[in-house]
Amino acid sequence: MATNVEDLGGRLDKAAEICAQHGARFTKLRREILSLVLAADGPVGAYDLLDRLRETRKAAAPPTIYRALDFLRTQGLIHRVERLNAFIPCPDAGQHAHPVQFLICQHCGAVDELEDREIVVVIKQAAARKGFKPALTSLDVEGTCFKCTPSSA
Repeated sequence: MATNVEDLGGRLDKAAEICAQHGARFTKLRREILSLVLAADGPVGAYDLLDRLRETRKAAAPPTIYRALDFLRTQGLIHRVERLNAFIPCPDAGQHAHPVQFLICQHCGAVDELEDREIVVVIKQAAARKGFKPALTSLDVEGTCFKCTPSSA
């Protein structure tokens, strides 16, 4: 869901604070790319971001986008939705590195973030039985969102 203009400025300022706390540089380019992710109507792919970035930076190339996206992920400002090969803003921006589950609507393409620690515990326990220790857990769940679910009336 796109961020309104007032909220966008506040979220970008918060991102700058988070980066400063981590001793990381929040460059104009990184700020611009984060603003594109925040302004998107839903999950956005790297090449869509590149096309939008080229409106202001004609010479932008794929490595430009991928380096910035990696930086933004490392800072906890965005998530990559593996199933869609796309990016969404993290609503908890930079507060903590956390396992995440994505609810992906098969009808409208909306993605919602679900943070359920119990799911992570179950996955870790199942992995441990196999002798595997997960470092980070993300899970993509496909289905139908509330808006696309037919009413029972």
